[in-house]
Amino acid sequence: MKPLADLIRPYTLDDVVGQSHLIGEGQILRKLIEANHIPNLIFYGPSGTGKTTLANIIARMSNKKIHKLNATEANTADIKEVIGSIHTLEGSNGILLYLDEIQNFNKKQQQSILKYIETGEITLIASTTENPYFTIFSAILSRSTILEFHALTPDDVESGLKRGAELVQEEFFLNSFQMEEGALAYIAKVSNGDLRRALNALEIALYPHTREKDFVLTKEWAKECTVTAGFAYDRFGDQHYDTLSAFQKSIRGSDPDASIHYLARLIKAGDLLSICRRLLVIAAEDIGLAYPQAIGIVKSCTDAAQQLGFPEARIPLAQAVILLANSPKSNSANVAIDKALSDIGKGFAAPIPKHLRDGHYSGSKDLGNAIDYKYPHAYPNHYVAQQYLPDALKGRAYYEAGDNKFEQGFHQYQENIKQN
Repeated sequence: MKPLADLIRPYTLDDVVGQSHLIGEGQILRKLIEANHIPNLIFYGPSGTGKTTLANIIARMSNKKIHKLNATEANTADIKEVIGSIHTLEGSNGILLYLDEIQNFNKKQQQSILKYIETGEITLIASTTENPYFTIFSAILSRSTILEFHALTPDDVESGLKRGAELVQEEFFLNSFQMEEGALAYIAKVSNGDLRRALNALEIALYPHTREKDFVLTKEWAKECTVTAGFAYDRFGDQHYDTLSAFQKSIRGSDPDASIHYLARLIKAGDLLSICRRLLVIAAEDIGLAYPQAIGIVKSCTDAAQQLGFPEARIPLAQAVILLANSPKSNSANVAIDKALSDIGKGFAAPIPKHLRDGHYSGSKDLGNAIDYKYPHAYPNHYVAQQYLPDALKGRAYYEAGDNKFEQGFHQYQENIKQN
């Protein structure tokens, strides 16, 4: 029995669920298809959002010979076979190469089709779940239009599930079956915008009961059939870095609930090291001198987490996240060091003033080093005015006190000792 996802694969644009920003009335991809002008395309987006389906529809509507290759399995011989069909009878209307997961092709493999897509002998439709700007050869990118596919909404997925349920009932069930209200909505909700995953769960829920009389698809049975359907995560792809980015930005934005949500995603992925490293960076970069003790507390929490391992590690990690999200924020240290590094990068590594140079070796005084240095501890308040920056950077300010109690205390102390 064919998988349900294949059985209900749409044959027209109007049957496709979701991606209205691409194939809705008046949108770019629909216009290209209706005009039968198909450029080289790169479909970028999550799994189960219709990339393969749309490639099939485009091939059928454009009357081109379609070749499908999966880059995880294809080799040089497969590419040569596609190229060899260019001047054959079946390829007289043009060749459409659908290359799934193109990011798995190395540079040489990608380059092997470059000449043919440039001349139009092959129309390339490539799909990828990873950021094409990082994974696809730049010469192919420059000759292609990148279209981003969005994760489907729960309503989109539920619409596809209803079609699937109707097809299963018509084709396979001896008797009509009933569906409890909310059963399909539950499957749609936990599928994370992946229609294929949702249809696989529906298949598990329905196929074993095709010969039963008075079968009811209950919400409880739907839950049983989606136990493993709710979470997919690629620790080495865009999703990982997008999650880490959202994690840090939520803590920086002082939203403890969003911060804990993204922590939960990272915990589900089992990536303890990335979590600990990112928390330590956040403590220094985003909380910084507004609460300087935070990095020490976070270091203790992350050390404890790594010693405990999962699942217990989730507790000190959550403690660190909630602390950081609710702490006052300051990026003054980060801004200061970046300004200084920028000056060094621009060539402002001017000679160190002679009075600050090392004077602990014989002959240093002959060079004029350390002679005029004033020892601050010998002066009231352990402070004396003297120049520390190189002459070329005299008066340059790198650090500006943040608007928080701790740094304003620093600032006031500095002002007081300098005035006195």
